Amino acid sequence: MISTKHEVFFEVARQLSFTKASHTLYISQSAISKQIKALEEYYKTGLFERLGNTISLTLAGKALFEKLEAVKQLQHELHQEIGQLARGFTPQFTLVLGASTTISLYILPPVLSGYLTRNPAVQVTLRNRNSQNILQALLAHEIDLGIIESIYKVTNVTYTPFLIDEVIAVCSSRNPLAGQQIDVNSLCQIPIALRETGSGTLAVLEKALEEKGVKLQNLPIRVRLGGTEALKNFVRVDTCLAFLPRQAVQSELASGELVEVKIKDLKVQRTFNFIQRKGTENAIPAKDFIQFVRRQYSKTE
Repeated sequence: MISTKHEVFFEVARQLSFTKASHTLYISQSAISKQIKALEEYYKTGLFERLGNTISLTLAGKALFEKLEAVKQLQHELHQEIGQLARGFTPQFTLVLGASTTISLYILPPVLSGYLTRNPAVQVTLRNRNSQNILQALLAHEIDLGIIESIYKVTNVTYTPFLIDEVIAVCSSRNPLAGQQIDVNSLCQIPIALRETGSGTLAVLEKALEEKGVKLQNLPIRVRLGGTEALKNFVRVDTCLAFLPRQAVQSELASGELVEVKIKDLKVQRTFNFIQRKGTENAIPAKDFIQFVRRQYSKTE
């Protein structure tokens, strides 16, 4: 078992914040400081560098954090094996997920419910941000596992394919464009509502348009909104054309509240991937979660 002092250190090092660690661990900052001080006295060296209101790991702190990551993985594996041998042993696991809006709101909830039913010992936290922020959170050790569009790729992250989603143009049923088919160049004369910078939906749309010789900045963009629901609610009552994931507007399309506008020769698709920091691919319960979600989703296809 990892000692309490080491668990406290790991959380502070993971978030690089005494305040955030205290919120996660539900203990006071003074208690955290005492635990860190005790560890530094034990190892006869500093583990953190204090720079004003920020902290960073020393070389010793980095070494300790990396070893603790490996130790926690071994502990998870041991708990899982013992749990299979001894029915009365039910170790608790934590899993911090980060997912882009489409995944968080429209894909994960039903699958997550099934996962928790089968894995009651796992405590899951789901953070909903745009794809760029999820990637940053993973690299900052704020989350264990992310699910984002593959358009944001960096070398120190492992990408595991999950599903393919389509982004479509939609408008209000009262819009004259409803039910029509237009060409790509017509977009230059139509008021457009878009997601905010950093959105995976926006990034994949921009790439698809550029392949057709249309630059996003040349479109008459009327508004940019943070979040799929905000954009969806706006286009319901406005005359703008909006680009939204098909998964996000299925119920509105079915009810007739929103109508798809076909754009000739323009297909906007994106692949969602599970993302993990390299070296943590076998971490439990993230590995089990990936296998469960992919298996469950394949049954619905």
